Amino acid sequence: MNRPLRALKGVGEKTEKLFEKLGVFTTEDLLHYYPRNYEAYEEPEKISELQEGEIISIRATVVSGIYVNKIRNLQVITVTVADETGRISVAWFNTPYLKNTLKKGSLFVLRGRIVRKQGKLQMEHPEIFTPAAYEEIIHSMQPIYGLTSGLSNKTIVKLVHQVLEEDPLRMEFLPENLRERYHLADDNFAVETIHFPPNMEKLLMARKRLVFDEFLLFILAVQLLKEKTETAPNTFSMKPVWVTEEIIEKLPYSLTNAQLRVWHEIERDLSGHRLMSRLVQGDVGSGKTILAFLSMIMTAENGYQAALMVPTEVLAKQHYEGFLELLEKQGIMSCHPVLLTGSCTAKEKREIYAKIASGEANIIIGTHALIQEKVSYHHLALVITDEQHRFGVKQRESLTTRGNCPHVLVMSATPIPRTLAIILYGDLDISIVDELPAARLPIKNCVVDTSYRPKAYSFMERQIREGRQVYVICPMVEESEGMEAENVMDYAEKLKQVFPDSVKIEILHGKMKPKEKNRVMEEFSEGKIQILVSTTVVEVGVNVPNATVMMVENAERFGLAQLHQLRGRVGRGKHQSYCIFMQGKAGKETSRRLEILNQSNDGFYIAGEDLKLRGPGDLFGIRQSGLLEFKLGDIYNDADILKASSEAAGEILSIDAGLSLPQNIQLKERLLSYMREDLENMGL
Repeated sequence: MNRPLRALKGVGEKTEKLFEKLGVFTTEDLLHYYPRNYEAYEEPEKISELQEGEIISIRATVVSGIYVNKIRNLQVITVTVADETGRISVAWFNTPYLKNTLKKGSLFVLRGRIVRKQGKLQMEHPEIFTPAAYEEIIHSMQPIYGLTSGLSNKTIVKLVHQVLEEDPLRMEFLPENLRERYHLADDNFAVETIHFPPNMEKLLMARKRLVFDEFLLFILAVQLLKEKTETAPNTFSMKPVWVTEEIIEKLPYSLTNAQLRVWHEIERDLSGHRLMSRLVQGDVGSGKTILAFLSMIMTAENGYQAALMVPTEVLAKQHYEGFLELLEKQGIMSCHPVLLTGSCTAKEKREIYAKIASGEANIIIGTHALIQEKVSYHHLALVITDEQHRFGVKQRESLTTRGNCPHVLVMSATPIPRTLAIILYGDLDISIVDELPAARLPIKNCVVDTSYRPKAYSFMERQIREGRQVYVICPMVEESEGMEAENVMDYAEKLKQVFPDSVKIEILHGKMKPKEKNRVMEEFSEGKIQILVSTTVVEVGVNVPNATVMMVENAERFGLAQLHQLRGRVGRGKHQSYCIFMQGKAGKETSRRLEILNQSNDGFYIAGEDLKLRGPGDLFGIRQSGLLEFKLGDIYNDADILKASSEAAGEILSIDAGLSLPQNIQLKERLLSYMREDLENMGL
């Protein structure tokens, strides 16, 4: 049933390429490309009851002629419509073909946003339906997908319908007793309903099943990794070395008690009888990087290689330069580092590969380039991954299958409550760096509504005049139907009108090419850009000590843990730093959540409180965490489902560790497909 997308009617080379940009290559990928939102088509409202800001339907008759205005490059068509309670002006943009449709006396159902223009309410750019066509979709929830330029929502809807109609039913892979115990819907029902839910109740049923599946497959994969690493002997005979103690003594600052405790745990693991598999969790700025550097130096001093893999090229370069600086200041001659990233030229890569293969390079710092097939290690004994959730279990597995299994150290600044961390990182021992260095100035926070914006801009300008830099975070890249939130593109233009020309403003978002993203982050870290307007891609960013202000627009659309991560981009230097959480939509619950951030800079406390406050989750907003490899699941909002799937995984493996019983055959197939070659390498 998993066919190439080209096999579908209406998909040519051009459409296929657009889908590839979204990571959709096959019909199975398409079924798992879930809507990011839904339009709910409700009974039409009376015109007299309309309120500003709502997206609403009205049933009304055209009562005026058509007026056409040209504003710059925009052609605006305006008509007046009325029902028995009142009348309202309706405007469409760049839609000349509507002149033939909007005849005086015609009755339509119009659905669009109500805005206030020159003191009067107006409906902007609504969808148009005949009353009969609207009757067909009333009370239904229509999917809205993430799009790329050139691909319409209608196209995705049509193709998903086609796949659901043409392809045979999927084989149920969860044992029946498991589905009954956890009240889980059937797989086929869940997949169809997540795309086309008849109502909210059915949507929640479908989502629960799909989230359970995501968590279960992940946990099973992690448990199998654990089995593999636990049985692997430690073939690297390491001894503690004096060099690391001397470095700690000579550092220009004292390590905190938490750093020293975690360092001794790492040192004990590296010189122990079994392979290290350890997660080091610590807030942004708690000093995890020095622990990684000490581990790498100990490995090199013992005659082995160590690799540090990070999610972005800019961060890799920053770590590389930081490591070189440490070696120089401390006079260490035993380490020979190289930097390997995707932007190295072919010639540079060949030279680096040769140094790694011969063992001449014993410290390798880089991005995903470290796990490509061409990299052959001489004697890799330690692998450190920074921000584990950006890599996921599959990439970690591909590093651990190279020759003898190396020690694995995972560094994460994501504050996950311990109960959830034990489930998610079941193959790792957990260490927590729960103190911040004494020299750090606590970040000053404020939660405000949009009326505070002019003051915020004045404050940002004062900081820039003092030589500081600013981050502004928006929840979206560009304007999007059905979502009322600030977006990077328009916001940057708005700021250019507010700030003087001498203030350089740039944008950063996930849709940009890696080369362009690197250029922007490098220029920001070098102080050439004063204001960086970005999506959450800066969450795993570089160290910019000169950035002292972060303003988060529509803060209510982010999870607390993610907001805390974002806040960690400032407060990294000697200057006082500030975080402004701009609340787009006020509400008691939202204010209560954001107040937790206002009162505390402790990520673990915030994550725990976030867990207590969680409701059914914001299905239509931005996800709370975006952690690990989950498309739908959110470890904070779906903590109960995560715990249930962990319990189920434990039960399945305790009875049938090899998943060879008849009731688990389909589950094993799905798990193999989930992990692909990685699990096959493990001989499952």
